[in-house]
Amino acid sequence: MAAAQNQEELQAEIARSYDGLSKRLKIIADFVLKDPSGVALLTSATLANELGVAPSAIVRFAQAFGYSGFSEMQAVFKTQMQHDTRSYRDRIRGLEQRKAGRATEEMVASFVDAGIASLQEMHRTTPVALIEQAAEMMASARMVHLLAQKRTFTAATYLSYNLARLEVPAHLLDGAGGTLDQQLSLVGPEDVVFAISFQPGSAETAQAFDHALSVGARSIAICDVPRAPFVNADVLFRISEASVETFRSLNATISLALILAIRTGTLCSERNANR
Repeated sequence: MAAAQNQEELQAEIARSYDGLSKRLKIIADFVLKDPSGVALLTSATLANELGVAPSAIVRFAQAFGYSGFSEMQAVFKTQMQHDTRSYRDRIRGLEQRKAGRATEEMVASFVDAGIASLQEMHRTTPVALIEQAAEMMASARMVHLLAQKRTFTAATYLSYNLARLEVPAHLLDGAGGTLDQQLSLVGPEDVVFAISFQPGSAETAQAFDHALSVGARSIAICDVPRAPFVNADVLFRISEASVETFRSLNATISLALILAIRTGTLCSERNANR
């Protein structure tokens, strides 16, 4: 079989060949058809672990569709993601060039379109497997410590509020009254630290995240641009928020925070019910 040269052709070929695949290869096919961004972002070992198959099955799947191995097949999805990202950026530039402040109607339309674009990009580029991994980490933690400053503090507060509603142990590292060092003393290796940081970022957030890593805490981060120390997180989400005339909302970030809170709460409830 000749290997497809683009994602659309490959997914169409997988759909046509689906009934003839083995049970394990069908599991992989389901993921590839449902979550192409996950194929582009995950390593073959991580993907195999998430799907509960052997890494060799991932290689066999790629070879069944004409590729030498997973990396060659993955390149097709990475190329599509790069193309989609460029299209997204062009769309955002168009939104940002609008003069949203000239009239209320234009302002409303601009912010609504920017919010929709951000949410669609989050949906396209955030693998379900990554969300599940983060939720599993939070559900199994002794405590989830939430870390953010400045603009992203709102998202951390909202996440803290919803985790508390769902009876998930959570602690907001707000540093009120200059107490961040004392609050960090509560972070231990049985905990998860969850940081949200967008450029230009906060030095306090970065330093606190570094401290959490040094004491062995597991870690989750949401960033607009991956950078140190957040690239060292166990789970890293990259979120692009559209802006209108330099005003940037948190639509996608807050939606992701809510999704994570609900999924974490569901996992905790299921575990408590089985005890």
